[in-house]
Amino acid sequence: MIDEPLPGVFRIEAPLPGNPLKSVNCYLFKGRQRHVLVDTGMNRPVCREAIDAGLAELGVERGQTDFFVTHYHADHMGLVGDLATPDSTVYMGDREAGIVYYVLRTGGYWPHMAELARLSGFPDKIVEESLQRHPGVKYSTPVLPPLTTVRDGEEIEAGAYRLQCIETPGHTHGHMCLYEPQHRFLVAGDHVLGDITPNISAWTEDYDPLDDYLASLDKVSRLDVSLVLPGHRRIFTNLNPRIEELKHHHRLRAEEAWQIVAEGPKTAYQIAAEMKWDIVAESWERFPAMQKWFAAGEALAHARYLENGGRLRSERRYVEGLGRECLCYFAVTRKLLVPVTAGSPEDRRGSIP
Repeated sequence: MIDEPLPGVFRIEAPLPGNPLKSVNCYLFKGRQRHVLVDTGMNRPVCREAIDAGLAELGVERGQTDFFVTHYHADHMGLVGDLATPDSTVYMGDREAGIVYYVLRTGGYWPHMAELARLSGFPDKIVEESLQRHPGVKYSTPVLPPLTTVRDGEEIEAGAYRLQCIETPGHTHGHMCLYEPQHRFLVAGDHVLGDITPNISAWTEDYDPLDDYLASLDKVSRLDVSLVLPGHRRIFTNLNPRIEELKHHHRLRAEEAWQIVAEGPKTAYQIAAEMKWDIVAESWERFPAMQKWFAAGEALAHARYLENGGRLRSERRYVEGLGRECLCYFAVTRKLLVPVTAGSPEDRRGSIP
């Protein structure tokens, strides 16, 4: 499916069968001599077919196309290695590119995530199954083309538009949006979505993604935006009201996580098991392994945010059912960091990609 939300800007939807996200929005900025495709879809035949068909329908050659990757997740950069030609420029935020290069150089990303998952209370079987099924393992780009890194505030030309790079860490360490001030639109990647809440997970140690994410929401709220082009689902216009909904959602989710821990020490995996999730399953035990992975990653992000705010503390404790030490969280104070008021229906349920 192709539509044209702005003159010279075309949305190509790359389907994601079997994935709750349903599809990824890739935006083609068509120019006279060069074009820019923002994000690519996963490294799957169904995504490649959709992108190839979309470019052909628009009369765009890959050799005349540059690429901008909002962040390193497989649904956004999985095809960039196959689509980019020797004549293509591939843009990525400098912070995000640094992570990608580190992973390629060390090869230690997935083993590290597995160890952190075990430390967070995952049963070994769920860790193994999750990593076997993880889209980042299955559908990432097999070849990384040379990257042209950009920093916050720098500009790139895309078709008839000049886009400002806006670094928005949270969903990933170096997630980057694109902003066009004259025409007042934001290419949001997975930073702000209209129908679902972006997954905020803490799969690296000593990083508080939720704190970064909330700061990035505030940063984007100061932009003059009339149209948002998100990485998934519908295009929307109400950026600032949506930002307030997302902030409120995470306040309530943090409070929910605190209340679970206040009943007794918990690992992130145990916190996730007691939180409410927007997924059709009879119980936590019936959750697919991959959904448990995303849920526990988000629970860990909220626990770490609460710990850095002084409401929780953590220490390693032996967990009887697992037969090993895990990181357990303990409640410290009942004081709310932010007031909680009534909000949208999704406030107390997390959306899992």
